[in-house]
Amino acid sequence: MTHPAMANTKFLHEAAVTERFLEAPNEESFGDFFKIFTPQLVAFFRSRGCKRVAEDLAQEVMLTVYRKAGQVRERGLFRAWLFKIARNALYRQYGKQARDVETVDMADVPERLAASSQPAATPAFEFHHWMAFLDSRERNALTLRFIEQWEYHEIAAAQDIPIGTVQWRVFSAKKKLAPYLKRTEINLTRKAA
Repeated sequence: MTHPAMANTKFLHEAAVTERFLEAPNEESFGDFFKIFTPQLVAFFRSRGCKRVAEDLAQEVMLTVYRKAGQVRERGLFRAWLFKIARNALYRQYGKQARDVETVDMADVPERLAASSQPAATPAFEFHHWMAFLDSRERNALTLRFIEQWEYHEIAAAQDIPIGTVQWRVFSAKKKLAPYLKRTEINLTRKAA
């Protein structure tokens, strides 16, 4: 068989399995459908940078297809509908990744500083060095929250700003400091080894 003939046979088989599933959506017809399209969906997600969660995303898409197969109006466009669901799952995953930012637990900072053997790496020196990366409002929020150990609502009341603004400033400051503190932790680990 030539390559175009094999591709045509594969296409016809996919179309037959899809039609059988859409005509009678049950466990058997869905099982055949699942075996054909899941590897394609996994490849779709892996090729777009979601290697770790490709199988989970493919299963999510297949569950959506199983639940909503009755809503398909134009069966000739079923494959496009399937991959539109996959694209939407991909966009949700990208959004989730964008919201997942690396932060630093400020409670671990003193231990990292104590482990440092550099003469200029006293806790006060390191703290002031890190604070230089932040704007004044973020420095103030971190100082009140982690040095003075004020609660968020206390900071908000003292500065006459909403509590969400205080939380955002602390979060933003932690996000800005995370890459620097990560490098410091790696250097300390290397020195200890």
